[in-house]
Amino acid sequence: MTVNKIVLAYSGGLDTSVILKWLSEEYKCPVIAYSADIGQNEDWDAVRRKGMTTGAEKVIISDLQEEFVRDYIFPAFRANAIYEGSYLLGTSLARPLIAKEQVRIAAEEGADGVSHGATGKGNDQVRFELGYLALNPRLKIIAPWREWNLNSRAKLVGYAQMHGIPVPVTKKNPYSSDENLLHISFEGGLLEDTWNEPDPDMFKLTVSPEEAPDKPTYVEIDFEQGNPVAIDGVRLDPVAIMKKLNSLGGENGIGRLDLVENRFVGMKSRGVYETPGGTVLRAAHRDLESITMDREVLHIRDSLVPEYSRLVYNGFWFSPEMKLLQKTMDEAQNTVNGTVRLKLYKGNCIPVGRKSDNSLYSESFATFEEDDVYNQADATGFIRLNSLRLQIQALNRK
Repeated sequence: MTVNKIVLAYSGGLDTSVILKWLSEEYKCPVIAYSADIGQNEDWDAVRRKGMTTGAEKVIISDLQEEFVRDYIFPAFRANAIYEGSYLLGTSLARPLIAKEQVRIAAEEGADGVSHGATGKGNDQVRFELGYLALNPRLKIIAPWREWNLNSRAKLVGYAQMHGIPVPVTKKNPYSSDENLLHISFEGGLLEDTWNEPDPDMFKLTVSPEEAPDKPTYVEIDFEQGNPVAIDGVRLDPVAIMKKLNSLGGENGIGRLDLVENRFVGMKSRGVYETPGGTVLRAAHRDLESITMDREVLHIRDSLVPEYSRLVYNGFWFSPEMKLLQKTMDEAQNTVNGTVRLKLYKGNCIPVGRKSDNSLYSESFATFEEDDVYNQADATGFIRLNSLRLQIQALNRK
């Protein structure tokens, strides 16, 4: 394959640092190291210096935090996206945005090739490349893990040492991790044995529930059309909302998850996640829907959540079916306006109050006290009509 210039999705970690050097030697062309700032705790000056030292023609760092929250996290949370019942898709949601910016930079810089550091075993290779192909199928895609013979961490470390590349992964921190404004994930190391409990020192965003405050924290979140817009009555921009919820959730030990998930490529994988703000946000959002969404709309929408989540997880963010589902999810959010009050306590996120001008809850209909709006005798015919098919089956059996 002949390539004139390559844009590499570059994190500054072991894998992409080795890839940066390998690309420049293997393809004999300029390589642009591109890093996406999506809220990870990173020394960007150090990333820039390391990229240039390792051989990049240029290092581009794009601040995508606002776009990430506004156009990826919030749409997914309007849809209550959750994969296999527990994973809030922190990595899955970030990859299409990173790919989109990478394609834009390639066009701006006159590059005809794009590359990433995802392995041939993981989901990220699919997410990156489906994004590239959906946005610019003419780009040449280079996936080093599927080409080279550096097929182990030990070989990567050896290559890095041979070329004077600092090695950040140590025995003390042997995990492969991914961090952004929504979560941090951990894979590898002792986690590869599913019987091992995660190391308590591994966690970065949350305190353990045992060490969380003995007094609960109360928080109120305001929503407009399914999007959070204010915390405790103070309107905030999307990034500030995520940071505030991450802080509140993390301080109260909320959002830890230990999961064995089914990867798109076919194998099972064990990951440990911290998603403090996202866990709080989803609990509040679902609770507000309980009083603002029509029953049948809610049930139809819920039936679509697994498919929506599967599309996100598998990398089909830019697909026509995803656009169709997002429009459907958003249409269902027109009435999801109001406020939810939550109690955060030792790993638990408990909705304790909700109110809305669009509320469909009627105390006069629901009360157990005497009322003049509901004739309880009407239930007799309702039940008998709904039982007709059951009665006929019972009579046939006899």
